Amino acid sequence: MTPKRPALGIGLGVLLALAAPAGAEPSRVTVVATPIRALMSDGRVRVGHLEYRGGLVLAADNKDFGGISGLTIDARGENFLALTDRGHWLRGRIVSNGDAPTGLADVVIAPILGSDGRPLADQSRGDTESLARTPDGYAIGIERKQEIWSFKGDDPLDVKGQRIASGGPLAKLGYNEGIEALAWLPGKVGAAKGGVLVAVAEKSPSNENALPGYIVTGGKLAPFTIVRHPDFDATDIALAPDGSVYLLERRFTWATGVGMRVRRFPASDIKPGAKIDGEIIFTADRTAQIDNMEALAIHVNAAGETILTVISDDNFSSIQRTLLLRFAVVGAEN
Repeated sequence: MTPKRPALGIGLGVLLALAAPAGAEPSRVTVVATPIRALMSDGRVRVGHLEYRGGLVLAADNKDFGGISGLTIDARGENFLALTDRGHWLRGRIVSNGDAPTGLADVVIAPILGSDGRPLADQSRGDTESLARTPDGYAIGIERKQEIWSFKGDDPLDVKGQRIASGGPLAKLGYNEGIEALAWLPGKVGAAKGGVLVAVAEKSPSNENALPGYIVTGGKLAPFTIVRHPDFDATDIALAPDGSVYLLERRFTWATGVGMRVRRFPASDIKPGAKIDGEIIFTADRTAQIDNMEALAIHVNAAGETILTVISDDNFSSIQRTLLLRFAVVGAEN
């Protein structure tokens, strides 16, 4: 038995705590953007109900750039906040020519901070996979730990987060199949008149035909279900101003490669106990310029069109890419 030395242990712990930084200052990132001229290998611009408006391959000489898994954007489609699955905020501005993105500017990256001021990544909470703007700030979903956190204010880069939901049905989700999608739905949804946070998991650990959804109010979760179609898993959701919810889905198999799909349904369909399917409005496979598409944000352009901005998670892999793609919601293809 090793003798106990509490005085030395406590003293060393205090010294380490005092020496450790509370967080890290945001650092600027220069992002190189290469245009994607054509989305589809056959040259089509319109696929389903989406019309391709432009895209970029993004790269940066910064080890923390990549893994983008959640995205929010302002009403003009310019200023954005994203997060990565290594526990970092990414903030900047999308430069565009009309609806076509041409680059990123004013980009900074910073660690997401926990309630104690330390980076979440240092607390085994770095796998941040989902992001939503809320009336009082932002909410994020943390996979593996299966938690939802809140960050108050308009700029969360130096804000300490607070856990608002964990355990219960979240604890039953698969280890690497947690909350991939978050959205704030204002107004009355179910019994909540002031608006609610909605969370959707990547897939169900027990039902291959279901995507688990939760209405989050006051730390309590009311479940609903989105029908899962074979091989596609949820990666993000976003609310359009017209009240439509857009669901971004991802497929990967060694036989078929990567796939991307977008579904749409009314926000009013989301109620406790509901089973939602929705309309498939876009599907693309490896013949398109897509990757592991995981982040979705929506704004309305000057012409009144609903614009979807979609970004891929490159998993910090040398064989994957960080892509930024933009689409307008239009009528069905001819």
